[in-house]
Amino acid sequence: MRTIRVETSAAILLTEAPEPKARDRQTGEIAKDATSGEMLMKVGVVYIDEGESSLIHVTVPESGVSEGLALGAPVALPGLVARPWESVFNGQQRHGIAYRAAAVTLGVIPAGAAA
Repeated sequence: MRTIRVETSAAILLTEAPEPKARDRQTGEIAKDATSGEMLMKVGVVYIDEGESSLIHVTVPESGVSEGLALGAPVALPGLVARPWESVFNGQQRHGIAYRAAAVTLGVIPAGAAA
């Protein structure tokens, strides 16, 4: 499926600390990048744009997680893309949007982004 670049001039705040992304929750297997084999991490952020906010989870490679990230702090997500997905699990059709970025780094709230 096609990936869609996400505009990142909005305010993005860290809401969940980086943690290893599970590939299989039942076995505890950790997700790895298909190309590099690097462990993948999941972070929770709130994306605030034009007075509206969305809580999203973003996947980043372990090497892209910056030191010094604090809950509630502004972050940057360089290379943020969205990828629609769908699958059948236990006979039920599921769908959603997966977010992936090259990194999660310390950021700033852009002037007027949260207004």
